[in-house]
Parts: sequence; C-alpha cells; structure tokens
Amino acid sequence: MIENSGFSLSEQLISLVRSKAIDADDFRVAAEFTLDTVANMLAGFNSDAGRKFLLWAHPRGFLSAPGNNHHDAGRQAFILGCFTHILEMDDLHRGSITHPGCVVIPAVFALANDPKNVSGDAYHCLRAVLHGYEATARIGQAVGDQHYVVWHNTATCGPFGSAMAAAHMLGLDNSQTAHALGNAGTQAAGLWEFLQTGAMSKHIHAGRGAEAGVVSAELAQHGITGATSILEGEKAFFKAMCADGDSARIVENPNDSWHVHQTSIKPWPSCRHTHPAIKIALEAAQQLKHQGHSVDDIQSVEIATYQAAINLCDRALPASLYEAKFSLQHCVAAALALPRVDFSSFDEHSRHRLGPLTKRISVKLSNLYETSYPATWGSGIEITLKDGSTFQIETKQAFGDPAMPLSQSDLIDKANMLLTHAGLASPARLIDEILAMADNGPMPILPLEECLQKNLT
Repeated sequence: MIENSGFSLSEQLISLVRSKAIDADDFRVAAEFTLDTVANMLAGFNSDAGRKFLLWAHPRGFLSAPGNNHHDAGRQAFILGCFTHILEMDDLHRGSITHPGCVVIPAVFALANDPKNVSGDAYHCLRAVLHGYEATARIGQAVGDQHYVVWHNTATCGPFGSAMAAAHMLGLDNSQTAHALGNAGTQAAGLWEFLQTGAMSKHIHAGRGAEAGVVSAELAQHGITGATSILEGEKAFFKAMCADGDSARIVENPNDSWHVHQTSIKPWPSCRHTHPAIKIALEAAQQLKHQGHSVDDIQSVEIATYQAAINLCDRALPASLYEAKFSLQHCVAAALALPRVDFSSFDEHSRHRLGPLTKRISVKLSNLYETSYPATWGSGIEITLKDGSTFQIETKQAFGDPAMPLSQSDLIDKANMLLTHAGLASPARLIDEILAMADNGPMPILPLEECLQKNLT
C-alpha cells in the first residue's frame, strides 16, 4: 500500500489491490462466487422484470457475443447486472452492505473472450473478480451508516468495483485506472425511494453500477481523464454522500484476506436482512412439528432484529411479490408455514395464503443485534401459542455468512435450482466449466442466446 499522502485515495486503493497476493484458495472462492452470480444472472431472464428488460435489450443487440461487431460491453454489463439482481439471491458483503457480484461479474463477462482485450483466460478473469470485490467492499465499508439510509450502497460503491475489474480486464496501468475510478465515481447514484411502491429501480442500480465501471475503464483506455481525488476531494464522493463516513477505512488493514472471503451467499430469494429470521423460523417450524403443533396454534410471533433490517423490511402486509421479498413478517410466515422458502413463496397465492399468519407477526428493535451489526447479522423470534406457552430461538449469524457458509455441495444445489429456473438444458456442464476456472480451465461462454430464446416469447 502507498502510505505517502501525496497519493490520492484512488491511487492508494489501486496499489493496495494490485499488490495483494492471490493463492489457489482465493481462485477457488472467486470461481464459486462467479458460479453463484452467473446462476443468478441467467435465472433472472425467467422473471416478469427480466422479460421486460429483454424486450428492451434484445432488439438493440445488447446481448451479442464479445468480438461481435455490434457488441457493446457497457450495455451488456448493464443488462446482465440487472438480471443478476432481479431474484434477490445474489451475494452480499456484510461490512459494506453491498452486492459485489451483480456489478463486478457482469462487467468481467461483458469484456471476456473479446480479442480486443488483454486476455480472456480464467485466471485473468478471476483476478478481475477479486479486484472488483475488493474495491466495492473497501469503499462500501467506509461510507457510514447515514449513507445507507438514503443511498443504495451497491449502486453507489459498485461502479468503483466494476471499474477496478474492467481496468484489469483491459490491462490499464495505474494512472489509467485512477482515471477510470474517477469517472466511475462521478456516476455513483441509486436511491431507496423505489421501496415506497415496490418499483423496479433496484435492478437498474445493479445494471448501472456494472455499466458505469466498464464504460469508465474503456474511456480511460482512450485517454478520457477522471478526478483522481473522486473519493476524498472537497466536492467528491465522501463529502457529498457520506455524512458519517470515514474514507481512511478504504485502505486500512491492507494485509487482510481478500474481501471475497468476507462475502455471504444467499440461500433464499429475499432481502438478505430477512435471512437471519428465516433461518430461525425454519428451526421453529421443525420444533413446532416435533411438539405436535401447527401454525394454526400460533397466537403471535415477535421478531427482534437490528435497525437497518427494520428500516428496509418492516412490512406487515406486502402487496406485491417484491414487497414480500422485503417483508420480515411475510418471510417468517413463509418459513413457518410452507414446505420450503423458494420463488413461489412470494407470489400472490402465497401472500394470500400466509396473510392471516403474517398479521400476527410483529417486529421490534433489539439492542443485542443492533450493537453487533454489521459485523454480524442476527435475529431472534419469540412465538406465543394459543395455549399460552412460549419459546424463543435466536441466531447471531445468517446461513451463508462466512461463519456459517454454504458447502460447495449446497452451492451447486443452489446453482442447479437457478439454472433450471433459467431453462438451461444442461446446467451441470456450465457449473463444471465455471468451477474449473479455479484451475485456469477454458473461460466459459455464457449461454445467453439459449436463455434469451426460452424467455423472450
């Protein structure tokens, strides 16, 4: 890392990231997160929002293969980023509250296998993934709590990560990369207001984050300069958008492991803030069954959690599929009453079926979980039965967090589920190809045309 104060934070970050050693385990984990992201991306084609994006993107050729004369890497990163974030099952870095995969990996694949780029081999691409996750997470963990109240961290911090990944893909030197970060940072945006009506803007946040980084790196390659002090300047990112941020945190602990190791993989298709409560509600459902009770015996359920979860996910009566994904009450009801929590758990039929139980579920702030957030994401539930008995379950971790990770078998099962949802004829082949990237196997070609044809009609 560069300690000299004569260097901007962007320049220090670039030096820090590019000087970090990469070992076999880093490549393995990067390949696993690539698999999770690609599975989410392709499954996103098969959704109401995905088909709407397809109707816009397909006639414009934004899904054409790299190397094609009509290939637009920026617009392809945009549409792939949108798809990745639609189903709410993509990864999450807890310390920064960002979804790095949906902005970084679309950028990498949009630039991969293009003869105009430096290299499209698997290790080159996985290095770009590691660089992109690192930049997104380091900036995101420094922005402060107040930033997250108004701004969607994935949308504001993601362009930096996408630019960092794209700069590696394009072989930019440190000076060019600083300009790429400057141009990406000035495009940082993404507001939470869409939650008021369940609007689809959150998908655009991921897409624009991916696109901004790619375009910024491509422009830097052609000499278009950006503010190298975009992070710490007097009229820059932290001054404008991070009231309680601490920009020095961006370059702290340079010898820590890659931040991809601190990123969580989501097992359920809802907001990550709902996952601790889902985990313990599933345990409670088994406990009720063992005791001979059913959900009809439940008088009330109280969820204890941290403030950020309440801010985003306190929705007693979700009126749409998207609102249900951001409803602690609905998610806990689904975990208690349904055989499993999957895509169908949030549709109109499930919302109607679970409505009576959802109305009996409340949410409260717990200092226990608030003081440990965001280092850990915990939750507790107290269930009161109609006979007056009560029981409590709590967790300090969410399933899929680094302290409670999915096994590779779990990850493959999730990828199979997503890729089958996408309509792929042979999910196992793509899964094997992506995991083989950890051994520098051939760079996979995404089956975009297959997914497009299955979901465009």
